[in-house]
Amino acid sequence: MDDDVLAVIDAALGKGPASGPWAWSDEDLLARDAAVHALIQRATAAQLAIVRELDGRALPKRHGQTSAQWLRTRHRISTGSAHRLLNLAAALDRPELAATTEALADGTINTEQAAAIAEAVADLPAAHRRDGERLLLDEAAQSDRHGLRVRAGSLLEEVDPEEHQRRERDHLEKAAEAAHRARAVHIRDVPGTQQTRITAVLSRPDAALIREAIDALCSPRRDRCSTDDGHPLPLPTARQLRADALVDLIRIALACGELPDHGGDRPQVTVTIPLQTLRDDGTGLPAARLDDGTELSPGEARRIACDAQIVPAVLGGPSQVLDLGQSRRLFTGAVRRALILRDHGCAFPGCDRPPKWCDGHHIRHWAHGGATTVDNGVMLCHAHHKLIHFGEWVVRLNPVDGLPEFTAPAYLDPARTVRRNTFHRRT
Repeated sequence: MDDDVLAVIDAALGKGPASGPWAWSDEDLLARDAAVHALIQRATAAQLAIVRELDGRALPKRHGQTSAQWLRTRHRISTGSAHRLLNLAAALDRPELAATTEALADGTINTEQAAAIAEAVADLPAAHRRDGERLLLDEAAQSDRHGLRVRAGSLLEEVDPEEHQRRERDHLEKAAEAAHRARAVHIRDVPGTQQTRITAVLSRPDAALIREAIDALCSPRRDRCSTDDGHPLPLPTARQLRADALVDLIRIALACGELPDHGGDRPQVTVTIPLQTLRDDGTGLPAARLDDGTELSPGEARRIACDAQIVPAVLGGPSQVLDLGQSRRLFTGAVRRALILRDHGCAFPGCDRPPKWCDGHHIRHWAHGGATTVDNGVMLCHAHHKLIHFGEWVVRLNPVDGLPEFTAPAYLDPARTVRRNTFHRRT
């Protein structure tokens, strides 16, 4: 057989430089390219039959090697190439791929196509494998390996629709179970910063719920861009908007009062704040701390305390609790309802956040003697509550009609124009 193969190659290529491919006409070049390609496929088909027989006789094992090791060392090919030869040889040895083996031996398909057909047919029910092979061999006349794999994706639906539906259902159920088992939320503080990284892996349906809720809190965005009189405000990025929305979701959930108890108490965040920190607007004051030891800036501590329950405690030297009072100073009940009736939501110019997303803000901080009353309160959403505490904005109630008014810092508006929220109030 080797002499026959060499004879065909010699006939196709000729001998000597004078008869090399450069001297052939276009027609001869094309014809001999087709002939050599077909010859290579036929030779490969013969090689696969030999490899299958070698493997079947366990000849490599007699030399203390696996079949893949035998091929690799004998022909100096890679391990991957050796395994591909063995896998294709085993596949083409099956009766349902007799037509594919014949097509490869005839040189009408190549080894890549044969491997794609073998892989696709093996995935079909036994009763439909010959039909599937026939359809793919017809496709091979015009498609390469990639095209055959694309066609194979719809092959089961074509030859056995009921089995296709059953497999799709099983696949979706297993994927859903795997996604549920893999669910996880990781919460880690970032060393050296005031940041915490939250990473979550959720199933698609659960993630869709969170995405829908966050998107609802991120839109509309008119309050993020400008006030009603056209003055620009800092525009948060999409990431920042989603972060704000996530915090708003948690705040709404905590405010609903329906979360399960935690250690006998309703879910809560404990912040230890020295009285001096609440009263003094300067810097370098004793730090406020969360219950996990995280330090907060005085400004952040005052913002959190603005609409939180305050439990006064007198501590001894090593932080022994000498006296613990009752919670007080909170915009609740009738006072909060009155603020809602007046402001209808966040009072910041241009903001459309509804009351349930808002806190009560003391215009004059309670630690400075400000009372928890309608005349000293204003409704602010989480984002604008933070802006008021950190952005040098000024808020007051108009002495004539008692409605909230805001003045931007001079670096944003040198004219210091007084502005109101006209979104909630239509008259």
